[in-house]
Amino acid sequence: MADSSAPRKIGILGCGNIFPRYVEGMQRFSELEIVHVADMDVERAREAAATYGIPAFGVPEELYEDPAVEIVVNLTPPAFHASTIIAALQAGKHVYVEKPLALSKVDARAVLNYARDAGLTVASAPDTFLGSANQTARRALDDGMIGEPIGATAFVRHSRAETWHPNPGFLFGAGGGPVLDMGPYYVANLVNLLGPVQQVFASTRTGLRRRPVSAPDRAVDFVEVTVPTHASASLSFTSGAVATTVMSFDVWHTELPYMEIYGTEGTLSLPNPNTFDGDVRIKNLNDVEWRTLEPVTEPFGRVGTPDQYMRGLGVADLAGALSGSSLRVNGEFAFHTLEVLGAFQESEDSGAPVNILSTCSRPEPRPTIYSTQYSN
Repeated sequence: MADSSAPRKIGILGCGNIFPRYVEGMQRFSELEIVHVADMDVERAREAAATYGIPAFGVPEELYEDPAVEIVVNLTPPAFHASTIIAALQAGKHVYVEKPLALSKVDARAVLNYARDAGLTVASAPDTFLGSANQTARRALDDGMIGEPIGATAFVRHSRAETWHPNPGFLFGAGGGPVLDMGPYYVANLVNLLGPVQQVFASTRTGLRRRPVSAPDRAVDFVEVTVPTHASASLSFTSGAVATTVMSFDVWHTELPYMEIYGTEGTLSLPNPNTFDGDVRIKNLNDVEWRTLEPVTEPFGRVGTPDQYMRGLGVADLAGALSGSSLRVNGEFAFHTLEVLGAFQESEDSGAPVNILSTCSRPEPRPTIYSTQYSN
């Protein structure tokens, strides 16, 4: 029997742009030990291993075959998620995958069914809803600080990927766009806060069909756009709440908040769901000023620094689940998020609301650092 107190051995598949964020983030957790890194470009894997002191490197097949690896962290492009997850499962590994879980509901369900039949676990990003900001908002809602939640707004503004990513084409093709690239952070947090979605009514469009790339180390000068870059949708939740969302790669400047939750007794204002921490503010009906809530969990890092874009909390959540804890970033939660986001285009194509057939439980809150409940 494996020693439950020993670090879980991690193999990372894919050494692209997000790779350093995962390595540096996971190195914060004593329960995680990175032992192998793989990439189709073996030289890139070699350089990554040397940079971060990872003992083994190679092509993906070597990672799958490594008996030391317990969890594969899959950082491949979205188009390869389903096939590489199944390859890792066939090798007997648990998998944590970058969002989205797969490009389609069919592929995602096939992945989850394979994992179930194999007795293995698939978990998925995003994990930012586990950070101090969104856990604080969750606690405030659960404690009734703004009464019954009635509605919400969620606003995805441009990620400016053309200005910093050397080859951002995948963000403007299948599996990308603001809905599938940034949308998972927002929808996952809305489900964390308000519960599962039952219906989506959306409209989408595409801005520039050919976008210039201005990143200093760019590998291309232009990318072709094949997915909608602006989407607006209404999300109806089984709880009765209704959210209005805008997800766009065409909004470079805005004064709108990232996310707000509206209740019968007040409003919560939340920071960027793509980060772990930040101020959660509340204003009740008779308040003159906004108040900032104390965080209920330890912050992941300093707000406004690269700490906020590191990853690893979700991998640690999976490692804990393998030892008996609740798995918050579970496959059904990721599947539900994917179905909701896929419904944006389905609704645009049909011109009608789309009923969401899947459901999931609200993820269990993380343990708090305070034993007393908030009070108004």
